[in-house]
Amino acid sequence: MEPAAKRRARSPSATSGGRRKSTNITLSVELVAEARALGINVSQAAEYGIEAAVAAHRQQRWLAENLAALESSNAYVEQHGLPLSRHRNF
Repeated sequence: MEPAAKRRARSPSATSGGRRKSTNITLSVELVAEARALGINVSQAAEYGIEAAVAAHRQQRWLAENLAALESSNAYVEQHGLPLSRHRNF
């Protein structure tokens, strides 16, 4: 079994002094029972999952918002080569 200190490790947002909000969520009975049997902190696991989903959504949104600029930059490099490439030593 994992050391207690490691199990209690908090997520980066939780340890940054951010405020906490009590929230109710509905989960599978079997999943909660298995998590508890394994010693998993369900609230912490949910927070990690939500943080990962938020990060993925932000990444997708950023990519969609900046796709035109990325494509334009790639097209420039394809047509003209890398800027300052003559100064590269490798």
